Amino acid sequence: MFRNYVKTAYRNLLRHKGFSFINIAGLALGITACLLIGLFVYDELQYDKFLPEGEQVYRVYNDKSAKEAGEMVAPVPPTFATTLEQDFPEVEQAVRILMVQFDANNLIEAGDKRIYEKGRFFSDPGFFELFQLPFIYGSPDKALADPSSIVISDEFSQRVFGDINPVGRQVSVNKLPYIVRGVFSTKERFHLPVNFIHSLESAELPAERMKSWNWQQFYTYVKLKDGANPQFLQTKFREIVAKQRNPDTNEPYDYKPVLQPVDEVYLHSASFKHDQAIRGNITYVKALSIIAVFILLIACFNFVNLATAKSMQRAKEVGVRKSIGASRGQLVMQFLGETLLLTLISVIFSAALTSLLLPSLNAFTGKEMSFNIFTNPELLFLLLVLTLVVGLLAGFYPALVLSGFQPVKVLKRAVVVDSKVGRIQWLRHGLIVVQFALSIFLIICAFIVYQQVSYLHNKDLGFNKDQIMFFQMRGENMFDNYETFKNELRNVPGIKNVSIGYGFPGDATAGDGIIVPRNGEQVHYGVTHLMVDYDYINTLDVEVVSGRPFSKAHRTDADHAFMINETAVRELGYGSPEQALGQTLRWNVWNDSDKDTLKEGKIIGVVKDFHFKSLYDKVDPTVLQIFPGANWKVAVKVDAQHIAGAIEQVEKVWNKFAPDYPIEYIFMDENFEKMYKAEDKLKTLLWIFTGIAIFVACLGLLGLAAYAAERRKKEIGIRKVLGADNSAIVALLSKEFLALIVISALIAFPLAWYAMRSWLQDFAYRIDMPVWTFLLAGIAAATVALITISYQALKAAMANPVRNLRFD
Repeated sequence: MFRNYVKTAYRNLLRHKGFSFINIAGLALGITACLLIGLFVYDELQYDKFLPEGEQVYRVYNDKSAKEAGEMVAPVPPTFATTLEQDFPEVEQAVRILMVQFDANNLIEAGDKRIYEKGRFFSDPGFFELFQLPFIYGSPDKALADPSSIVISDEFSQRVFGDINPVGRQVSVNKLPYIVRGVFSTKERFHLPVNFIHSLESAELPAERMKSWNWQQFYTYVKLKDGANPQFLQTKFREIVAKQRNPDTNEPYDYKPVLQPVDEVYLHSASFKHDQAIRGNITYVKALSIIAVFILLIACFNFVNLATAKSMQRAKEVGVRKSIGASRGQLVMQFLGETLLLTLISVIFSAALTSLLLPSLNAFTGKEMSFNIFTNPELLFLLLVLTLVVGLLAGFYPALVLSGFQPVKVLKRAVVVDSKVGRIQWLRHGLIVVQFALSIFLIICAFIVYQQVSYLHNKDLGFNKDQIMFFQMRGENMFDNYETFKNELRNVPGIKNVSIGYGFPGDATAGDGIIVPRNGEQVHYGVTHLMVDYDYINTLDVEVVSGRPFSKAHRTDADHAFMINETAVRELGYGSPEQALGQTLRWNVWNDSDKDTLKEGKIIGVVKDFHFKSLYDKVDPTVLQIFPGANWKVAVKVDAQHIAGAIEQVEKVWNKFAPDYPIEYIFMDENFEKMYKAEDKLKTLLWIFTGIAIFVACLGLLGLAAYAAERRKKEIGIRKVLGADNSAIVALLSKEFLALIVISALIAFPLAWYAMRSWLQDFAYRIDMPVWTFLLAGIAAATVALITISYQALKAAMANPVRNLRFD
């Protein structure tokens, strides 16, 4: 019997080639999209899953969401770890990682090898006990026991030492020697971008600062003992923290510590401040998962629609089979067998397409996903389950409809029409509405994501980021003679301006306090500090809205002057930029030898707000001051007409001051482009998968239009004989479908508005959703549908009416 089912199914597929092609193509594309998205989502969900006892490991961060400008802050004070480890018996271990710039380049020298490497970490010695990364060479035990030790990644080892075992060998980092104690594997998906790591002791941090509750400079992780309750621990720890007082203000800290499971760090920390972990975005993972389900549903709905439409043509077949003794169960099995065979063919095609397209997806996302059913039996099992689920989902209802015809009625009638089974027609209409509602929803989302991403790239940032060459200072000679270095750069032909400081747009900035004397009291505010020089304002073309910029003509500017931005004017309570001028500010100078050094100065100017961070973040209250002790980066404004020559000359000046260090530079606009890589990828993926969804929906519409034309060919013939022209016939066949698309649009509009409104809330600066976007999406869907329908409608309208009337 099974053999007979397969044979019958195969013959039906061949007999209805057009029907079979549309269904196979639609299902294959839908399943391919699902497989590609599924592989991506699965890979995203694997971060930190490899860690032994990982369910007991938590990251500690500060929740400041209760504040008006609420935020989650990843680094915490060093005392969090010591307090948790010493005062809470349920904490087995605590590890601190110093917050340095993980993506900064460090000069690595070993033998004749000299390269730059990123991903430098300083950590407590228990790092490899908490994070049990697999070791290739050496042992994790006491690998970070002394300050001269360094543990490196396998990729670092390969680039610097080649294939040899480097344990025990010396390597210099920024001219300081270290001994390699181990090599760990980077094959696992780990949220920390660690490439090489030293003991925290080697950072030589002042002991007094390590006791601070104010210095938020450490990423802190804890491992709880088996059976410990993290929520109970979090509550008790918050009570301890709430008792601490800021020594400057004698007020409680605004800390609200949270224990975050380590396997949630990657996907659930996208909006965290000062977080340098490798981060994904759970919103994007959920969005892509929903899109995959949408596409698969559209493909399945196609099958249901076309199968129920074709059911009218197979009514006599059902009647004959029932007349000779076939039961309804046997007919259901037969029709489900046809669906499963068709689905199996689709899955085979989709597996081939997935293998073909996956390398491109890997290149686009930077991942190393694999899809090989021969080496991974789980994938083969997944495909078989997918075949069964999709086959049953798409084929169950049509099988019930087909097997439910009564033989006496269908054999008496020459033609079985839809009106006889009105619920089938309503089902098809309902599925078309759902298909195009999903398609219009995706079109609107694609439009709005495109507009927001374009806005991110093109918004006026309040400064000019173009043609600014940007690099880190290197070597003692360059730091000691920075003024001479700067002057020589300014003398290079094609160089318009040069600025040296710490806190350039798109780079690291410093958060610290500022003191405002008011009514005999010292009022403390948290602000962002930009350590600048006299040329910072002119190099970046930042607008001064009141007062003046720093100038060498005013000798007091170096030690007794501040500038602030417009947001600081409001936050510090000055009323207007003009009223802020001449006001006094005080700042605790960064000075390890004397932490009580106080700088006092007047506000000499107010700059227009400019975006030195991503547009996810609001502009912070910002203080600009001259402080050469923080010099770190160089920004060189280059003439657009002489870029190549200027770069060559800059390299020559560099080699004069830092011959032992290769120059590594980028352009500032490139730095800003990198901020929105995730959004750029989302935009591209959304367009691709929206296109697939629309194409699959239109395949089904094409089949239904063909069926409608076939079913009404006698009516069309009569209308043609009575004088109807081709346009009237096209309108006749199109209006029903277009009405359904209008209903689809009305359903999709509010859903898309709600979804996009929620997504845009993540951005501090965002577009308004224009009405025309929604109307354009509806018009686009209607146009594509009309083109699809018109092909079949014109074909029916141009057919010879005599032939239709003679043979119908």
